[in-house]
Amino acid sequence: MTNVAQMIAGSTSASPIAKLRAMMTLLWPSVLFYSAVLIAAILALKLPSATDYVGADNDDGMRLVEVRDFLNGQGWFDLMQYRMGLGDGTLMHWSRLIDLPIATLIRFFGFFFPQERAEAVALAVWPLSLIVPSLWAMGLAGRRIGGTFGMHVALGLTALLLVANNRFLPGAIDHHNVQFALVAIMTAMLLDENHRPLSYAVAGLAAAMAIAIGAETTPFVAVVCVVVAVSWAWEGEPFARAAKAFGLALGLSISLLFVGTVPPRLYSAVTCDNLSLGYYSLAAIGGGLLLFAATFASGRSRLLRFAAVGGIGAVVLVSAVTIAPQCLHSPLADLDPLLVELWLDRVQEAQSILGANWQDPFTLGFYYSTGAFALAVCMFRLAYGDRVRVHLVLLSLLAVSWTIAAVQVRGTAFSNLLAILPLTLLIIDMRRLSASDSEDVAAAFCYLSTVLLSVAAVWGLAGGLIGMQMGNGESILQTAPAKPSCSSKSSIAPLADLPAGLVVAPSDVGVSILRFTGNRILAAPYHRNQGGMLTEIHIGLAEPQEAEAFLKGVGATVLAYCADNPQTRELTKMKPDGLYAQLAKGVVPAYLQSIPTPEGAPIRLFRYVPTGS
Repeated sequence: MTNVAQMIAGSTSASPIAKLRAMMTLLWPSVLFYSAVLIAAILALKLPSATDYVGADNDDGMRLVEVRDFLNGQGWFDLMQYRMGLGDGTLMHWSRLIDLPIATLIRFFGFFFPQERAEAVALAVWPLSLIVPSLWAMGLAGRRIGGTFGMHVALGLTALLLVANNRFLPGAIDHHNVQFALVAIMTAMLLDENHRPLSYAVAGLAAAMAIAIGAETTPFVAVVCVVVAVSWAWEGEPFARAAKAFGLALGLSISLLFVGTVPPRLYSAVTCDNLSLGYYSLAAIGGGLLLFAATFASGRSRLLRFAAVGGIGAVVLVSAVTIAPQCLHSPLADLDPLLVELWLDRVQEAQSILGANWQDPFTLGFYYSTGAFALAVCMFRLAYGDRVRVHLVLLSLLAVSWTIAAVQVRGTAFSNLLAILPLTLLIIDMRRLSASDSEDVAAAFCYLSTVLLSVAAVWGLAGGLIGMQMGNGESILQTAPAKPSCSSKSSIAPLADLPAGLVVAPSDVGVSILRFTGNRILAAPYHRNQGGMLTEIHIGLAEPQEAEAFLKGVGATVLAYCADNPQTRELTKMKPDGLYAQLAKGVVPAYLQSIPTPEGAPIRLFRYVPTGS
């Protein structure tokens, strides 16, 4: 690398093309080049049709509400959303680690632009900036396993994946893009076959940050820990410094993050959807024990080292059963069955592979085929003893990611990401075979096919074309016609002119009401807001007289009725004599007084006036 840098800097005779080629053998220039091209492509594809500076996901809007509260003086440790739910509000499970950089960007751009413009610029910069660490990690991983060509293959495939991933679009400020980058970083660090302590320290830090930011990656982090522990047990002394660096970094980082983000009053609480005593204690115990074992047992026999790893696993398991037994199943397992039926089962990213197949089988290729292909490649390589450690690591990480994706579609971003690396090695080999005989058509065809099958978007395109041929109106290639939305700013504008009160609205509309008005809401689509969501559902199902009792009990001031909302339509079918069904027929109870709405708005707003007032 030094020679290349010297050639670039000192050679006056080299042509510009030669200098560029030499530059592109280096990691950072390549990463910056791919990042610039990818960001330009995203902006060119998405900005002309953008109608809002906040992402389309409810979580993006809710994150902005949380960041605004933080900027307006709500405390670092105070994660209550006081304007959502029953009673005093809803304690959110999100991390200030994501709020802080977004808030900092908004405050910085506020020196140059009005508030709304500052938000728009900050919300564009944040997700686009995360492209750089994501590509850096994947480029490093590709370079470590496949040299310069492997680096470029990994960067190219990652760029193609990100351009089709909506979590890196301007306005996408939920935490999934950060998790994406952290997964890539952990993977790249584990692929350091020289076992540098710095690589494994970075992996430990990234693992701790992933736990602190969101619980979704906890199974992946657990497998990362197992990979490091088993690698130490197998290698012994040559791996000792790496294992110690990982254990120390994980234990120290998770301790600092726990103290730095968890309110002191909640130190003893165990929650399963964010960093709390449960996840903290398991990570700290596991990291500390690995550090201890690597310090005192690295020179012992392999059998004894594996026994030590088994002991660490047993201690961690007993600790989990003792401290956080409720976290051995999904945090969503305790949802009320009515919410599962009317909400969770209709959230696309929460669907299993079977649910996704039932909703739209033509998307399965995009979600799962690249990962399945990569799993098969890893197992084939291992069967033939090819690059055993690399493929064992990738198989372990990919298997847990693909399994998570099979349980919930949202995990497919990680499995598609990790699939890139074993497929990079396959592409390298296919290219070598093709180049060895330029007249071998079969080899060239296999090379081209491998490249195409390594791109998730190609599977998605194929599924979309098949869906179109079979007349599937929900094909991923088709877009729904633009319709006015109940959650648009224009639809709910009248609420901003009313005195702040409690608005009863479908949960999908709730976040927009928080964002665009000063009102409180009863329902928004978050599992910690079960009480508010269930109350809104029961108001819609109740007969008008009973519904008034609900409205009065929660202190409602306005009811927002959206006939096009899927949940509202379902409630209308479930209870033909319920409040929502009556409103659908145009029958308005006396205690609801209509509020004028913009022409063409799909929402109807009613001021609640208690009977006898």
